[in-house]
Amino acid sequence: MAKVLGMRCRECGEEVPPGPVHVCELCFGPLEVVLNWEEIGPKVTREKIQAGPPSMWRYWDLLPVEGQPTVGKNVGWTPLVKAKNLGKVLGLNNLYIKNDAVNHPTLSFKDRVVACALTKAREFGYDTVACASTGNLANSVAAHAAEGGFKSYIFIPNDLEQGKVLGTLIYGANVLSVTGNYDEVNRLCAEAGGKYGWAFVNINLRPFYGDGSKSFGYEIAEQLGWKAPDHVIVPCAGGSLVSKIYKGLNEMHKVGLIDGVPTKMYAAQAKGCSPITTAIKTESEVFRPQKPNTIAKSIAIGNPADGYMAMDTVRRSGGWADDVTDEEVIDGIRLLGRTEGIFCETAGGVTVSVAKKLAEQGRFGADDTVVIAITGNGLKTQEAVVGRLGQTVGIQPNLASLDAALSTEALLASTR
Repeated sequence: MAKVLGMRCRECGEEVPPGPVHVCELCFGPLEVVLNWEEIGPKVTREKIQAGPPSMWRYWDLLPVEGQPTVGKNVGWTPLVKAKNLGKVLGLNNLYIKNDAVNHPTLSFKDRVVACALTKAREFGYDTVACASTGNLANSVAAHAAEGGFKSYIFIPNDLEQGKVLGTLIYGANVLSVTGNYDEVNRLCAEAGGKYGWAFVNINLRPFYGDGSKSFGYEIAEQLGWKAPDHVIVPCAGGSLVSKIYKGLNEMHKVGLIDGVPTKMYAAQAKGCSPITTAIKTESEVFRPQKPNTIAKSIAIGNPADGYMAMDTVRRSGGWADDVTDEEVIDGIRLLGRTEGIFCETAGGVTVSVAKKLAEQGRFGADDTVVIAITGNGLKTQEAVVGRLGQTVGIQPNLASLDAALSTEALLASTR
């Protein structure tokens, strides 16, 4: 019996057969995958998962693919790091970093969604894949397309960080640099998908692509000893990840893998692009699209496709939202680096600084289990911290020069 029963509109409830479509034909609402829980539930056990591969595919029964994975077989199962040093700074005794900055193969959580989407693209018979991206998705689609033997077309804004551009071109993808911001790129891709018949992972395959993010939540619960955390802070771009982590935790409860979901979800954005957090903080029922103006380009989406779902998730869970300045983004990157030895990209700087704000607001108990989602690697956004990390101290190759340097304020300052 099929694992995927169909797709259901989140707005009107209309159900349709599974396929490469992301909006309801009746009301244009977003579609979600409907899984066959009567079939899945009895098959899923902790023992079966633990005997599976050290990747996101240990949760194969809970992911929306019918056959075994054909692309991205080694994605996921990233470290959940007990952040004792950062915890001391924030006054938290049980602080963890879910570190997708070391995800295989392109060092971001996007490898999860792409592995799921391209496996599904093969099931649907596509030979060409594409995406609109602020960088991390571009890297991942290009890499997985190369691995899976797909043709690929990657659409990016023309002002992306060089590391992310090079990290896409290296895989031999067709990269189109579009004059405009992400929202303009995305509109072009929506038109191109219909004309060329490509599998756009974050458009016509979006329901399957988004469900790949559930594995982020599955892993957190398993790595905590089959227990949902009290709080999770998540960077928001399109708004899908915060909702899918929560969805994944609730699915684990549905099939009896964890006892309950006390988890409060928190949305983190940069002030220069904060449609989701602004709406939550002002208790608005709608978000107003914004024109992005922030160094946190990987989450700079002014008109988020899943913004309403993100807002609803945060509110239903009892969580909250906040946003930070570009200066605070840099401070967050530096704070995580010097306390935990983790170099995150600008989205991570956003999340760490928002977590600091939330802690100062008293939203966490000192002994609560708090997880910060780090979704990308700092090597991709080095431009953001150039000139902001101090400088090297030059010496001659002799002990006298070293002695002189050790006595200077310059060297002392560089180690603070």
